[in-house]
Amino acid sequence: MKGFFSNLRGDTFGGLTAGIVALPLALAFGVSSGLGPSAGLYGAIFISFFAALFGGTNTQISGPTAPMTAVSMLVIAGLIGANNGDVNKALPAILTVFLLAGLMQIGLGAVGIGKYIRYIPYPVVSGFMTAIGVMILVTQFLPALGYYPKEDDEYVERFKPEAEEVILDKILKEEAGEGILVLEDFKETIKRAENISEEEIRLEAVTLAQSNASGVVGAIKSLPRAIKNINYLELILCVFTIVIIYGFKRITTAVPSTLVALLVVSGAAYGFGLQYRPIEEIPSGFPIPNLTIITDFSLVAITPYIFTALSLAFLGAIDSLLTSVVADNMTKTRHNPNKELVGQGIGNSIAAFFGGIPGAGATIRTVVNINAGGKTRLSGMIAGILLLVVLLALGPIASQIPAAVLAGILITVGIGVMDYRGLKAIPSMPKIEVLIMFLVLVLSVVWDLVYAVGIGLVLASLTFMKKMGDVTASESRIESYQGLENNISNQLWKDERSFPKELKEEIFIKHLNGPVFFGSTSELQQLAKQIPDSATHVILRMDRVPYMDQSGVYTLEEIILGLEQKGIKTHIVGIQKQPLYLAKSIDIIPDLVPEDCVFDDFESSIEYLKSVVEDVPDADQV
Repeated sequence: MKGFFSNLRGDTFGGLTAGIVALPLALAFGVSSGLGPSAGLYGAIFISFFAALFGGTNTQISGPTAPMTAVSMLVIAGLIGANNGDVNKALPAILTVFLLAGLMQIGLGAVGIGKYIRYIPYPVVSGFMTAIGVMILVTQFLPALGYYPKEDDEYVERFKPEAEEVILDKILKEEAGEGILVLEDFKETIKRAENISEEEIRLEAVTLAQSNASGVVGAIKSLPRAIKNINYLELILCVFTIVIIYGFKRITTAVPSTLVALLVVSGAAYGFGLQYRPIEEIPSGFPIPNLTIITDFSLVAITPYIFTALSLAFLGAIDSLLTSVVADNMTKTRHNPNKELVGQGIGNSIAAFFGGIPGAGATIRTVVNINAGGKTRLSGMIAGILLLVVLLALGPIASQIPAAVLAGILITVGIGVMDYRGLKAIPSMPKIEVLIMFLVLVLSVVWDLVYAVGIGLVLASLTFMKKMGDVTASESRIESYQGLENNISNQLWKDERSFPKELKEEIFIKHLNGPVFFGSTSELQQLAKQIPDSATHVILRMDRVPYMDQSGVYTLEEIILGLEQKGIKTHIVGIQKQPLYLAKSIDIIPDLVPEDCVFDDFESSIEYLKSVVEDVPDADQV
């Protein structure tokens, strides 16, 4: 405990400052997610406290972040739509998906996945982060203009015919499930259809209108109508918020400009009695666990979102560990990646039980914490406690914040989260990497963020494997000794320079460089075909092959078998531990290459070959 409180003053200042920075962002991300400001605040409270308590990065400040909120929006919108636009009905399934994501994060940390997260290709990360920025930015255009599609009666009216079809379809499905739908008698169907009220149709039309205007594509389609119905007061509040956020930074960075904008614009709007649109009411009192996660659990409802939950878990892991690296660089410390994932998973799991949206390590808040003096896990816990105090003491006041102010904050977040470094580097990047980056960006924005990242990872992996295969093949040569000796671009290895002259016509040497894996197998097979039938012996130099996969070892077996069928003897030199294990496991050694033809060094192989070749009656005729 002494170490825990060893930096009490610095951790207190760091935690309080980070908590102040987190407050407006938590409210904004909650509103953006679709669950309301309280969900963002609950997420910030519990993730910050428990991720700090159980995590592996001492100075990390966690909470809702832009990437996690963007994916959460997809889950929330999908499940609300599946429940006829009723948030309360959808909430148990939504929180169950978030809980599942937290548990998966704990699992990722427990099995040691944390150390592999850093291998995700940069073009995928860059395209993803820019897509997140675009999604947040574009989806805030409508609230910034003060336009809410579900409240536009004329717009909703367009969806009433479709709403009637949807309701009738539900009736037919219900009757089919009840076993009362009979082709000869539609009396029950007609009776139920006649009882559909105008209010039911309107509510369904509102749901359809909201769904049609959601997401990036929906926001862009609704933009012309939003411009025709601008609420100028909301737009002015939003613009003033953005101006203060960017302008105040030029004056000082000691005080978070986001908080200044929130207080100044909200205070002015409330003080002058302006008729603005406030955010949803934030419940007062201590957060209460939402036990409907257990009581209303439905495997059928969450099954389509299991892969999304896994994506949330991985995304949170990437987001958090990237921030951990930043914290390490600033504090000259070293984080524990697997412990950090467990801590993040615990934080997200507990937040889900209390109705909070998921989050991750937040870079800006972590940097603020470190600069303010935070050094231990206590700082993150204090940040969470501060947010809880704000909820308990200032909940009713926070409920008066204009929705347009949070839209302005989110617009600046969207602009800031884009990867400008990656965009600036496009002219100097390989074309395939630029293609992957833009593919992830476009697919994320117009289709599905989760699948876009998956496709990007597959393409980046295939591209990398192709490059490595090309490198391995280009540096792996099969030539006679004389060919190697005469070819300046393929110089002999150092231990080959004293090669006996009498063996030069008899021996072909195959240099293998780098890993032999499925990406290089076809090229290696082509190289093997270059060995002439006149050869009698081939030396496989495997000194520089650190790794072989199953495809590689089978290819090696095919090459050696093909040589044997031509009457060419194969000798292996310098094979390392892992390739040797695989070669023995499928009996390349000793079935195809006897133990006495496997050598630790080149000199030993030459001594052996001298005796073998010299025993040949007329070497020049062989």
